[in-house]
Amino acid sequence: MSNTNEFLPVTREEMQSRGWDQPDFVYVCGDAYVDHPSFGASIISRVLEAKGYRVAMLCQPDYKTTDDFKRFGRPRLGFLVSAGNIDSMVAHYTAAKRKRNYDYYSPGGKMGNRPDRAVIVYCNSIRQAYGDVPIILGGLEASLRRFAHYDYWDDRVRRSILVDSRADILTYGMGEAILIRLAELLDRGIPIKKIRDVRGTVYLCAKDDKINYEHVGGWNYDDLKTDKRLYAEAFAEQYRNQDAVNGRAIVEYYDDKMLVQNPPMPPLEREMLDWVYSLPYARTYHPMYEKDGGVPAIAEVQFSLTHNRGCFGGCNFCALAFHQGRTVRSRSIESVVAETHKIVKLPGFKGYIHDVGGPTANFRDPACEKQLKDGVCPNRKCLAPKPCKNLRADHAEYIELLSRIEQVPGVKRVFVRSGIRFDYLLADETTGDAFFKKLVRDHVSGQLKVAPEHCAPNVLRKMGKPDIEVFETFKKRYFELSAACGKEQYLVPYLMSSHPGSTLKEAVELALYLKKWDYSPEQVQDYYPTPGTASTVMFYTGLDPFTMQDVFVPTDYEEKQMQRALLQYKKPENADLVRKALIKCGRGDLIGFGKECLVRPQGGTMHPTGSSSHQHGTHNRSKSAASHMHHHSDSAEKRKTASPSKKGWAKAKVKTTGTKKKK
Repeated sequence: MSNTNEFLPVTREEMQSRGWDQPDFVYVCGDAYVDHPSFGASIISRVLEAKGYRVAMLCQPDYKTTDDFKRFGRPRLGFLVSAGNIDSMVAHYTAAKRKRNYDYYSPGGKMGNRPDRAVIVYCNSIRQAYGDVPIILGGLEASLRRFAHYDYWDDRVRRSILVDSRADILTYGMGEAILIRLAELLDRGIPIKKIRDVRGTVYLCAKDDKINYEHVGGWNYDDLKTDKRLYAEAFAEQYRNQDAVNGRAIVEYYDDKMLVQNPPMPPLEREMLDWVYSLPYARTYHPMYEKDGGVPAIAEVQFSLTHNRGCFGGCNFCALAFHQGRTVRSRSIESVVAETHKIVKLPGFKGYIHDVGGPTANFRDPACEKQLKDGVCPNRKCLAPKPCKNLRADHAEYIELLSRIEQVPGVKRVFVRSGIRFDYLLADETTGDAFFKKLVRDHVSGQLKVAPEHCAPNVLRKMGKPDIEVFETFKKRYFELSAACGKEQYLVPYLMSSHPGSTLKEAVELALYLKKWDYSPEQVQDYYPTPGTASTVMFYTGLDPFTMQDVFVPTDYEEKQMQRALLQYKKPENADLVRKALIKCGRGDLIGFGKECLVRPQGGTMHPTGSSSHQHGTHNRSKSAASHMHHHSDSAEKRKTASPSKKGWAKAKVKTTGTKKKK
């Protein structure tokens, strides 16, 4: 067990220099090796190391031969396999299914260092190299593909990744406690095929084998892949059983095999979380990547702090409910302050803590006391469409946390950049305004990220987001407080086009909303159907899995282009698409020269159904701005936004700069 910040071995020579003849585990990862607690591979490997196990790191192996997988020899206990911090298909392809040209988790941002469907490829290579060696899956790709799942890139329902990978067991969610338990059992000599009762795991067995927990489901993959209604019903049942208190085991059948997901492992409580974050992380990328320019993903997290886990926000397009879960836990203030002291000593630290956040920055505790005893409500959301009457909204401890970090010698400013739930803030009638004032005064680095996502009520319902009036209340107060502080501060609102439920009519409604506030996004986020979300189920089935009501899904390429163009109606290159969209949905009255119009007529002449006004409106164009990445260890998708014009979202001469975000 190492008590230094030395990296774990990445070569056989480094392993042997420690006096090891073989490792206990070889951790195979699709990302470059970054030893920082924002990276799942780093946390799991350090946790196992702290428990006395020997872990070797095999990051971004050459997957075209088995040679790299033999680098350390056969591990004593098994291989741990992860695609990395995000799903490999999301890492490689845009929402339009085009190949990306930059990989934030690879040296120098270079593409091609991991394969598509990395978990499956890695496991097949391990099987070729070592036959029946134990293989344990983990990470986001495995976690969100643990059941039969719709795959956007194949446009079909694929089998559980456990079936396709031929691994022995899959861990889902946050894996520290799960891996500790599995390691203990393997170390005692228990065959991996006999390990059937560990919470947070998924395994395959014979159809008639005994299941250790009360269970639901029993769907057959052959039915799930052809019956969309059944698929939606299955997802809803899975969603209802992802709580450690009230969740039951879930069963699927594959030919003569039974797939069993055991109930979730309970979330780590504060003492355990504090321990996890106290481990001796090197807090940077491995020096072997220096020649390539390092690993870009470290830039936004190296001087940031994660203080919580889980999210009860309940956004339907987010996979957090299926991964970290809907119950929130947080670290102690002392633990976060202790980590701040470590950050202050890092090379390159200039006095600025870039973020104190997590999945949602301003969550510290479970949504209500009831969750601790009875678990998360299986059929209700905590915040949408309205905050639950049992919601316990309280920012007092978060205020204290930020204040304590500010007092650490060497810290000049502390920022909150990972996003807040503005509806939760407004629901806090005791400390909410005090936090709001402190946030605006002390913790906004010129701009604050917020996520209204849309403005149309029915689209917001399908997203699991609050009504736009809630955002309007927040926005008004934000600029009031900024003005009171004598600051010109900006909002960066995230908006999404073509989400299930959004017709051209709703897209026009959003365009008019943007016009009202003179907001001109340089880039917008098209809805991206990623594994493990309710919105993806809507996209595939045309059904809301929670109500089983029909949902309109924009799948036609041209219609999606038109919805996107409407959000960027001021761009000259979008004029033809905007006109076509307006005519198609009967809103030709918005083609013309009046101030209410979205686009001018083609060639400067009016469409017959256009506005009768010939008054020329003034159109301010937004200035482009540099963008940056923000990374979440539980997230999986790039989010893009950009600037409104000067008289946009703020009534005090506000503009915003562009940004990109991981989901």
